[in-house]
Amino acid sequence: MSGIAVSSLVVDTRSWPIVRREDEFGTIRSALAGTQDFAGIVLFGDAGVGKTTLARAVTQSLPTPVHWVAGTESARSIPLGVFAHLVGPAASRDPIAGLAAARETIRSAEHSIIGVDDAHLLDHLSATLVHQLALEGSVRIVAAVRDGETVPDAITSLWKDGYLKRLRLTPFSKTQCLALVEEALGGRLEGLSGDLMWTASCGNALYIRHLVEGALEAGTLRQVRGVWQLRGRTAVTSELASLLDARIEQLPEDEAHTLQLLAFAEPLSLDTLSTLVGPDTVEGVERRGLIRVVEDSHTLDVRFTHPLYGEVIRRGLGRAATRRLKGELFSAMHQQPVHAPAQRIRLAELALDSDSTADSELFAAAAHDAIALTNITLGERLARASVERGGGLVASELLARSLLWQGRAAEAEDVLNAFDPDSMNELELVRWGMARIANLHWSMGDAARADEVLHLLQRRVSHPALRLVVEGVASATRAFENLLDEAAVASQRVLDDATASPWALIWAVFGGTLAAALAGRVDDAAAIVERGRQIENELDSLLRYPTMFGEIRALTLAGEFDDAEARSGHIGQISSPGQYLAWGMSNILLGAVEVARGRFDLAAPRMEETVAALAAESAASWSFPAAMLLAQSHCVLGNVDAAAKTVNELRGKVGRHVAVFEPQFRLVEAWLAAAEGHVSGAISRALEAADLARDSGQRAVEMVALHDAARFGDLTSLQRLVDIAHTIGGRLAAPLATYGAALLSSDADELCSAAEQFESIGALLSAADAAAQAAALFRAADDRRHAQDCAATADRLAAACGGVHTPALEMASQPLPLSPREREIASFVSQGLSNRDIADRLVVSTRTVEGHIYRACIKLDVTDREGLALVIRRGRGD
Repeated sequence: MSGIAVSSLVVDTRSWPIVRREDEFGTIRSALAGTQDFAGIVLFGDAGVGKTTLARAVTQSLPTPVHWVAGTESARSIPLGVFAHLVGPAASRDPIAGLAAARETIRSAEHSIIGVDDAHLLDHLSATLVHQLALEGSVRIVAAVRDGETVPDAITSLWKDGYLKRLRLTPFSKTQCLALVEEALGGRLEGLSGDLMWTASCGNALYIRHLVEGALEAGTLRQVRGVWQLRGRTAVTSELASLLDARIEQLPEDEAHTLQLLAFAEPLSLDTLSTLVGPDTVEGVERRGLIRVVEDSHTLDVRFTHPLYGEVIRRGLGRAATRRLKGELFSAMHQQPVHAPAQRIRLAELALDSDSTADSELFAAAAHDAIALTNITLGERLARASVERGGGLVASELLARSLLWQGRAAEAEDVLNAFDPDSMNELELVRWGMARIANLHWSMGDAARADEVLHLLQRRVSHPALRLVVEGVASATRAFENLLDEAAVASQRVLDDATASPWALIWAVFGGTLAAALAGRVDDAAAIVERGRQIENELDSLLRYPTMFGEIRALTLAGEFDDAEARSGHIGQISSPGQYLAWGMSNILLGAVEVARGRFDLAAPRMEETVAALAAESAASWSFPAAMLLAQSHCVLGNVDAAAKTVNELRGKVGRHVAVFEPQFRLVEAWLAAAEGHVSGAISRALEAADLARDSGQRAVEMVALHDAARFGDLTSLQRLVDIAHTIGGRLAAPLATYGAALLSSDADELCSAAEQFESIGALLSAADAAAQAAALFRAADDRRHAQDCAATADRLAAACGGVHTPALEMASQPLPLSPREREIASFVSQGLSNRDIADRLVVSTRTVEGHIYRACIKLDVTDREGLALVIRRGRGD
């Protein structure tokens, strides 16, 4: 991947961090410190859950000496095996004498605590010795026992009779697990990767350690832009395989065969598995706790009790065995009727690399189903199988689509370029052309070539139904090229035709919703959104991302933040690292809502991960809005250097394929200027954004840009803001109209009312700035009580946004007797800029700058630039 900063850091995971469980730590410490009526404590839990690690951490925190022993399979047959070093060879000749000798040795050594790891593996005499020591109370006992194992009676009776306290350790929570990984890696872990690791490990600390080490060793866990990403299947280390093998390697042949079959077809219907191996065998494996039977849509399915069992079993099988087992499953399932896409996908997947055969049609149909269900990596494998079996354009288009959604745009283009459009009929041409347009425009950022393909379709396609599909695609490309009127017209042609297919409609919804949203046509956008919802279940789940982009934009610009948040959370199940593009696009929807609400504390980390995930050049169109959201979040949170870096990267990505974002990008530049203290520059850029938006028909964006200019301190365009807000209407436009009118008339009370209206709809940053500006008006009127109340409200709202910084908030928190220009120049002085630097930035003379500095020093009663800078820095809390 050219242009992506992929880290090749070597991570030392030998010293693995410890997640301290405070409640359990306290319980164990209390049991060992002699403050309870127990002789100690026994810890239960699955292998790898952290029993011994936690117990050792507790004993190390105590001032008393401790002696640790560990039960093992090899020492289990030796009397007093784990204590043999204390009694020498005498125990094997006279066990009773050896037992007494060991007890006396432990007493004389003054071991206050005996720790026993894997106490279920103790031999009879060792267990008896532990039992006697606990009953005598001469030492404290802490023992670890693995779930599902047979425990010696002498140990069992200790907790049954109340001598030892019993504590069960459960797997770590998701938050604990991900914190553990991030501490080990020394950096942030991508949310998608964290979800996949959490699912694979089931919260088992030892498992997740081996998963991380295996992924690092395999090169599938890498760092991009400071974010760790898993790009490939979780790798199972030999150590982890051995740990899991311990539960399955000694199984009878029929039960092992059951698990091998399930490893290639999980979940597998109970009826099918019982037919293949017999119901008694299935019941036996279930009793061992290796599988579970779950009800799913009125059928009973069999699953592993741990998701890594299947991986370990497959790892230990050769290719011949794999082909035989998959063939056996295929033969059994091929005779059954296919009622759902999942069944067809399973059947085709089994036919891959098996000793059975299947035709290209099955693989193509299954590939279509897999892509529709967002299992993109599997969709690619099935599409390739169809291509290899002569599936032609249908299979190749599916393959290209799967590659596109994995961010592998160049490969997708190679697949499609292998076909000659002159030899295609109209249906084939539309199928091929849609895939190429989507790939060229939204993945590769080549709008010119995408338009060439679009024009080819428009010239050659005459069938009415297919022409509607072409019109739908045209509406989407026109919208992204900021030709909103053309997008709206093309979209409406499709929406008005009762014969339009779902494919035509979904593209028309994509382009039409975005065009209507940006134009501020709230009712039109809502009607198009509703039309899209009626057909969204008839299409690929992946197409919901681009179509919902326009919907979320419409809802946020209308101030319907709750609805936008609810819709952005109902995307699809992401279950594979190959779906990072879909995951990133889903995050863009969520991030757009968070930024609109003013929740920059949530948006910033989300968008950092998203920009890293979409760093490939093959995500060109979608990485642009993600980076804009990240840049604005950095600006408002005061991360000026990070914001400037992101904005500079965006400047290099501006192009026709993302022309629709140009006004919004100019607004991001305005926020950067504000973050840098260049408030007059922020106002200028915000007004430029408003003019750009007006000229391209983006009236809703024009309204937002005018609002930003006003909150930066502009008073020249307030009537324009009020007029456009009244024209657009909606929950966001109403408080904007109140806000603009209040500033226009310098009405502090009405400005307070606007702040309350903003807060009531969830626009927290807008509310904070309005309250801050109201505080300034009250202060100017010498109304100190109301000024303080409004300033406190502004501080509260700013904290709710994540601790943000804006010009209005700075004015409220640091009222100074300076003009806007004097304050701006004083801010530059506090940043260390010379008079010449300031003059160049403001495009004024050095003498003008000197004059402003002189007047500011007089007003603040300081003698020089250093004193002026100190006042400003103190006010900011620097």
